[in-house]
Amino acid sequence: MKLLKSLLAVTLTVTLAACSSTGTSASSVSSSSNQEVKVPETVTITDHADRTVEVPTNPEKVAILGIYPLASMLSVYLNSAETIVAMEPASANAAKNSVLIDLYPEIGDITTDILSGEDLNIEALVALEPEVVYYNAADQADLEKLENAGITAVAFSPTKWKFDVIETYRQWIALLDQIYPSSSKNAKLVDHYSTEIYNMIQETVSTVEQPQKILFLYQYDENAMITSSSRFFGEWWAKAAGGVNVASDVQAETANAKITMENVYEWNPDVIIITNFTKATPDDLYNNAIGTDDWSTVKAVQDHRVYKMPMGTYRTYTPSSDTPMTLLWLAQAVYPELFADIDVKAQVKDYYSQLFGITLTDEQIDRMYTPNAAASEMN
Repeated sequence: MKLLKSLLAVTLTVTLAACSSTGTSASSVSSSSNQEVKVPETVTITDHADRTVEVPTNPEKVAILGIYPLASMLSVYLNSAETIVAMEPASANAAKNSVLIDLYPEIGDITTDILSGEDLNIEALVALEPEVVYYNAADQADLEKLENAGITAVAFSPTKWKFDVIETYRQWIALLDQIYPSSSKNAKLVDHYSTEIYNMIQETVSTVEQPQKILFLYQYDENAMITSSSRFFGEWWAKAAGGVNVASDVQAETANAKITMENVYEWNPDVIIITNFTKATPDDLYNNAIGTDDWSTVKAVQDHRVYKMPMGTYRTYTPSSDTPMTLLWLAQAVYPELFADIDVKAQVKDYYSQLFGITLTDEQIDRMYTPNAAASEMN
């Protein structure tokens, strides 16, 4: 697609020009006059729970609690995982079964012992002496434990921006920018690519008269089938690709919307997208391998249009540095005719070269697009 090639070339040129000055240390940054400007030891911010917090600038020991994608995002943002002293098992399993472990091997050594079952082990966390803990804005109980222990805590929200993947990523980065007073080339590059590719896809699908019906399987096993209602990331992904989320109207108190095969039969989706928050694979649906569910009459299964989301630096269903490439992948899966001339894997290889300065091997790309079941482990 000539439009895509020229668009990405322009995006890259603009982004690299905007990000060409990235030299930063823990104590100073370079101003436009090439004079070093002292960075204050602390900065007062407003976090995503609307709390005013005084935070150490450029903290060298941080823990991440309950906001699973952030360990990956922070590693890419800092181009290192060395400052992360603890994260949750769900984040660690994703890291160890993705390309992130290849980029930042040190992430494999980060402890996950800050949880006792599903509860915060505050004693273990205190022993690590983190300068700041990044936590999920919805977890009030965790905040109370952190505050009672005298730990500085900063809230990140996955829900505040109505599950808009690009805007949520942008707001997380904006908060990190305050804590780490430096220009982040990686973050700016991801943002530019995401926005430009999103706009290109919207223009391309604008003439579609009958949008494809998409079902997201967020989690699926013999015990439950969970999809995305209008209050989860699947709604945004479906619209971003020019499709329709068949479960938009499902009433759910939380992001997780439980459904049944009867719902699936009624919707009869054209495309089914399986996330990396579940072990289920397309073959499980093609072969009716889960429980007693019969998928054989579902259009997406009959047409062999069931896809597992790629596993990049994190599970690509959520905001991540892989969002622009996931947009390309999903648009091609939903409308193969409109995006037939895009070589997604070639674009991914080029993107990673620009973002990380590395050349992905064919084996790494194959791993990203055929993720293993271990990547879905949450504990």
